[in-house]
Amino acid sequence: MSWILRPSVVADAEWIAELRAVVLRADLERLGRFDPVRVRRRFRAAFDPAVTHVIVVDGREAGSIALRPADDGIWLEHFYLDAALQGHGIGSGILASVLDAPDTFRLNVLQGSPARRLYERHGFEPASEDEIDVFMVRPSRTDR
Repeated sequence: MSWILRPSVVADAEWIAELRAVVLRADLERLGRFDPVRVRRRFRAAFDPAVTHVIVVDGREAGSIALRPADDGIWLEHFYLDAALQGHGIGSGILASVLDAPDTFRLNVLQGSPARRLYERHGFEPASEDEIDVFMVRPSRTDR
């Protein structure tokens, strides 16, 4: 399978919100936090096409990833991939490509999510956590 990242546009918000609801459902249900309206609304409220890329796999829109600059590093957000495509190295390839920068990267992942192992393989370490999220950081190259 081949993949590319394309810039996002405003029209991408709805299908990405739906993908988010599907992909996060099991983890949110396990945490007692799944609300089908809220999960979509939260994405729409945070969606910024200027920092979001659409993952296109074999010519089909299959996911998203956002890289939001902040004072404390680049926040990796809204990294969703169609469940049927997970486990084929696509997510790992995308992470390797976007993390090929000297910056500090930050993210949060739901407690107990299998995605945490992916992030740890790419150099992220837990920085703090609460009952819902684990906040992770991958230090800049100069800090490693």
